[in-house]
Amino acid sequence: MTAQILATLLPVFLIAGCGTLYGRFRTPNISNLNTLNMELFVPMLVFAVLADGQAPLEEYVKLALAGAVVVLGSGIVLWPLVRRLGLEAKTFLPPMMFNNSGNMGIPLLLLAFGEAALPAAVVLFIVEMMLHFTVGLYMLDPRTSLRRLLRMPIVLATVAGLAVNLFGLPLPGWLLEALHMLGGVCIPLLLFALGVRMLDVDFSDWKTGLLGAVLCPLSGLLLALPMILWLDLTGLQAASLWVFAALPPAVLNYLVAEQYRQEPHTVASLVLIGNLGSLVVMPAVLALVFQFVHAAVGQ
Repeated sequence: MTAQILATLLPVFLIAGCGTLYGRFRTPNISNLNTLNMELFVPMLVFAVLADGQAPLEEYVKLALAGAVVVLGSGIVLWPLVRRLGLEAKTFLPPMMFNNSGNMGIPLLLLAFGEAALPAAVVLFIVEMMLHFTVGLYMLDPRTSLRRLLRMPIVLATVAGLAVNLFGLPLPGWLLEALHMLGGVCIPLLLFALGVRMLDVDFSDWKTGLLGAVLCPLSGLLLALPMILWLDLTGLQAASLWVFAALPPAVLNYLVAEQYRQEPHTVASLVLIGNLGSLVVMPAVLALVFQFVHAAVGQ
């Protein structure tokens, strides 16, 4: 069990660590790299997974619903506590809701469960991204236009991929293979970019960051359990939701907070300490998930 957990987590943190080390000495322009990834490689991966006729997307509707409840429910559950502690909701709640489903979630699920977990990982990533660029931006500025969301390449790729899958449109095998190969570039690139981005954040508000490092996975896991029972999620989908619910805050929260001038230094601490906290949280969650999977297989 320990070897399986290490085999899952070490590549994730090793690649992110390489990004941090490289960024420390070379200071690369990571914005251009992220733009390339989010406008080309990630949309190709999303389209390839959704358009593949071998992926029965109707089987993932419940998982998508559960993922949405985990994201939105985290904000609802923590809102009374945030008010009681006198924290700024616009600053604290988005990092608790919108987790690292891209940079860490997709690679982690692939390493833990293999290629079979890719559809579930992509579905959860799409749910989180859509909510982040709709509900998340609305939380920071109610005047935000949805036109921006509709122009995003990942949204266009999602719509196109769903259309191809649901209408049963056949795509040549060589085309899908090329899209999968190009999309596969985004997975290590997401981790590398995460490592570089971690250099931009600091410990200026470490107490709030430490609180967030506890509440972010805790709120997600508390919501994941009833959703798994209510929707009767089993096997790989249940395991994927557990991992998704325990993920730390997305680095994108810091970039958005900086853009909207919503206490970026506090959000930076929430992101940094939350991701460092995943060094403790994720091994524990994976240990439970692997036991669950093994028990299900044994039955």
